[in-house]
Amino acid sequence: MMGAVSTFERPKTAQEAVLAEIREQLLDGRLAPGESIRPDALGDELGVSAVPVREALRILEGEGHVHYRPHRGYVVATLDVDDLIHIYRIRELLETEAVCRAIPRLPGETVARLHEIVHEMDGVQEDFISLTAVNRRFHFTLFEAAEMPQLVRVLRILWDSSDRYRLRYLMSPENRHLVHDQHQRMMKAVADRDVEAFIDESQKHRSHAIAVLAETFAAAEEAAKKTA
Repeated sequence: MMGAVSTFERPKTAQEAVLAEIREQLLDGRLAPGESIRPDALGDELGVSAVPVREALRILEGEGHVHYRPHRGYVVATLDVDDLIHIYRIRELLETEAVCRAIPRLPGETVARLHEIVHEMDGVQEDFISLTAVNRRFHFTLFEAAEMPQLVRVLRILWDSSDRYRLRYLMSPENRHLVHDQHQRMMKAVADRDVEAFIDESQKHRSHAIAVLAETFAAAEEAAKKTA
């Protein structure tokens, strides 16, 4: 019928559904660093063949979440602070370009949407998985306003690559409270169209995350040596 609004949503392919599930298992720890992943066994668990599992694992390998090892197959990558530093440095360069372009031209309805997202973050402070998702929506609402789709595409890949680090950081209530305060200041910078203030707050956030995670990984490594 002409003029009718379609509500049709294309269902996820098996590969898309499997990819989403493996991402969730990586985030919530069901797939732990160093653990082997057998595509046939995981396929049986998810009710699909090994083919979409292998396709999903190839994507995750490109993002650095898993590695392929001869005679072992796919293995969940360990978390490495040097890897995070490299990802965050590239993000810093690209995100700075995005916000410099986006903030001065933000329409009022986008600013209002960002306010709503920040308010939504207030309600999920104790649920770090939900907080991770809402935090991502806040930043990509801003990045997309730059109207540079190729840049946003690369940023999505980088954020996907650092999801496990981000979740590990947000597991701490102290860090979640800090992120809450940072987003309040970021939102004020957006409302004031203050690009420099937003960039400064973003850099402080990345620096703090790197410092905290570096200390966490070092402590875990030291503990592992003592029990070896």
